[in-house]
Amino acid sequence: MTDAAQRRRELGLFLKARRAQALRSDYGLPPVGRTREQGLRREEVAFLSAISVTWYTWLEQGREISPSRQVLETLARTLRLSETERAYVLSLAGYVSVPPSGTAVADVPPHVQRLLDALDPNPSFALAPDWGVEGWNRGYAALYPNIATVPSEERNLLWLVFTDPYVRSLLPDWDVTSSRFASEFRAEAGPRLGDSKIGYQIEKLKEASPEFRDTWARHDILGFESRERLFHHPAVGVLRFEHHQVSPSDRPDLHIVVYTPAPGSDAAEQMQLLMKLG
Repeated sequence: MTDAAQRRRELGLFLKARRAQALRSDYGLPPVGRTREQGLRREEVAFLSAISVTWYTWLEQGREISPSRQVLETLARTLRLSETERAYVLSLAGYVSVPPSGTAVADVPPHVQRLLDALDPNPSFALAPDWGVEGWNRGYAALYPNIATVPSEERNLLWLVFTDPYVRSLLPDWDVTSSRFASEFRAEAGPRLGDSKIGYQIEKLKEASPEFRDTWARHDILGFESRERLFHHPAVGVLRFEHHQVSPSDRPDLHIVVYTPAPGSDAAEQMQLLMKLG
């Protein structure tokens, strides 16, 4: 399947998933039958968007058609998509810039590694476009000791979250966090789902993790937001951090992820202790 065909397929599946999740009462529509209160018919979405049923059906089927930006914007409003979901739909149709191609960098640049080291003891790491962890500091190694020994082909944030038992035990809210990570990854990688390496990564995760397979099938999309994160470390108990993400202007393909102590938490002292224990 070509890259364009993969994007058309993803667009169709995403629209179908959002149509199925829509609440009929939000549109002033009665339930289907006696109990079905969720899900719009294709005919209803087409009518509300002032487009033909045939055209909308072709979109969901991933046909080789070229929807205008106006049509996609209208569908985004009809399906009440978030701004991140709207941007995702447009990107799949080629109306926004596609993220950098490629799935990994060979090595994190020295100046980026020095930045990570300067952020100690705040756990920090660098992510490649495929979410491969390409560099980290001592603080992150203290929080997640396996990072230094995991095989390079498995040193991927999404893979580790869904397959490493240690990571699962480290995250007291694993169900929420893992689902959010999959949604954020989809938002970033959507336009590159036709890339054979990205496709292989996703299929490999589907085979390894039933939870990932179920989460991925929902077609959820979320943009990154700085937020509080909890970690339950066996040596120091629960740590509360704020989760931040930035990109160097000279290496926009890399994301620098930093965990800073949450206000009112003991995370700074706990990290100092972890660094000494390490």
